[in-house]
Amino acid sequence: MSSPLKRPVKLALIQLATGSDKNVNLKRASEKVAEAAKNGANIVVLPECFNSPYGTEHFPNYAEPIPSPTRTFHTSETPSYATLSTLASTHKIYLIGGSIPELDPETSKLYNTSLTFSPTGTLLATHRKIHLFDIDIPGKIKFIESDVLSPGSTPTLIQTEYGPIGLGICYDIRFPELAMIAARKGAFLMLYPGAFNMTTGPLHWELLARARAADNQVYVGVCSPARRMEEDGAGYTAWGHSMVVGPNAEVVIATDEKEGIVEWELEPERISEVRKGIPITGQRRFDVYADVAVAGPTKGVEG
Repeated sequence: MSSPLKRPVKLALIQLATGSDKNVNLKRASEKVAEAAKNGANIVVLPECFNSPYGTEHFPNYAEPIPSPTRTFHTSETPSYATLSTLASTHKIYLIGGSIPELDPETSKLYNTSLTFSPTGTLLATHRKIHLFDIDIPGKIKFIESDVLSPGSTPTLIQTEYGPIGLGICYDIRFPELAMIAARKGAFLMLYPGAFNMTTGPLHWELLARARAADNQVYVGVCSPARRMEEDGAGYTAWGHSMVVGPNAEVVIATDEKEGIVEWELEPERISEVRKGIPITGQRRFDVYADVAVAGPTKGVEG
């Protein structure tokens, strides 16, 4: 059984310690991306809100517009975009820039947005978080992203020379349809920059990553900020524990709560082996239930 991954590729997830100074955050991200590239990574991922603290009170102050062919800005207005583009081209890597708060200047709406750049520094994909983190667990945590943010509306599939990659942000991982759509369109990997907290992290972080891998027999990478406790001025406390999960839902490598880099080489043969042993890809009963991969639009971009 053929693999959607065309050849081996090294993935690096950067678990970054993020503070209140955007310039410091960008400098630290640049250092860690350079380290991952030096170690041979071809695809590098940053965590959710890597340029800012995570919190509805912070998003408006840290938000940046995203340049487009019809809309340009001075680099001082888009420092995160400029940094990511330069890092990708300098190190000749695919760089998934976690996410940043995005301001749409035409509508004044804010989004939680992930930017993916090619090894030439070209913007390949803009994924706006589709499912906003609106939860209330009494006595534990209440967080309502929709107080400030607007949701995206389109799944994202990144085309690379290694094969397609599906992308979600944090809470998106709880909705299996996104990974199903990506896998059925040929993705070998699902990536989720995310900032699960000290309540949901222990409960579901690893569980959901393994579930998405088991559902679709693809690799899954989940990339968290490093844990910084509230007394350090972090506000929201991330769980950490970034990890790579194999196509048989096994955790192949993971880290703890501290800053660091998780690296793993993804292998085509492993996906083929798993799919041959448990051939769910050819056993789905679309005569009984609908294929979600044909139900809605998907942004597919060439790499």
